[in-house]
Parts: sequence; C-alpha cells; structure tokens
Amino acid sequence: MQAYNPDFKALVEKYLDRQHFMKHIGFTLDVIEVGRTEGWLTLEKKHQQQKGFAHGGLIATLADITAGFAAYTLVPADHNVVTGEIKVSYFSPGIGQKLHAKGWVVKQGRKINFCEAEVWSIDDDQRTLIAKATTSMVTVFPEDIKR
Repeated sequence: MQAYNPDFKALVEKYLDRQHFMKHIGFTLDVIEVGRTEGWLTLEKKHQQQKGFAHGGLIATLADITAGFAAYTLVPADHNVVTGEIKVSYFSPGIGQKLHAKGWVVKQGRKINFCEAEVWSIDDDQRTLIAKATTSMVTVFPEDIKR
C-alpha cells in the first residue's frame, strides 16, 4: 500500500482533534499506520442497551471510524474520505469492560478504498469477536467539494 501523504499520521491526528462525536462517546485511536488503525472504548451505561449489551449503532460506528481512518492514511493531504457503503455482520453481543476496533484497507484504489473492520469485546482477559464490517470508502477530490 502506498500513502500519498508522507505526513498522514500528523494529519489524521489533527482531524481526530476535531472529531467531537468520537470524544463524546469516548473512543480513541491509538494505532495509526499506513492502511490500518485501531482504537479502544471503555464501555459505559450510555453505550449499552438491554441486558448491558453494547448498542449495535455504537459497534457499527467503531467499525466505520477505524475503516475510514485506515483509508484516510492512504489519500493525498488535500483529499477527504467518506463512507460509500458499510455492511456490518454481528456475531455476539458486546458484553465486557471495553471494545477494541480494528480497521484496514484490503484493496487500495484511486477513488475507492475497500476496507474491513473488526470489533471485539474485552471482558477481563476474554476477547470475543462481536462484529465484522466491509466498507467502501470513497475519496473526495478537492474539486468535488462545492460550498
């Protein structure tokens, strides 16, 4: 995989600073590499639905964020990335103290990066795969942005 911006990590960290929704839910990315990101979320009551399960929308959001930023590491500095499509398959309820999400680019393209993501629940030392996602992340070129 090729990163078209040698300072991709600094740019991603700059954009993370403006990610108010991520801050609101308490999700942090702690691995930012070419074509790959990982992050953690400590589960709180606000993240849970019945019986303490992590909300499905939260799980999908973590998959979307990690896959999106994985794609973002590959595009030129003046380009953006938006989700074109995401399909999430849920395998197990998210029960535990933390969620761990990983996203990576499977196939890099000029206009679309095809990505995958996994979300794991962590309960003490037990790791359980709770969801997998496939996404297409669409590159937005500077000339495509109309204000």
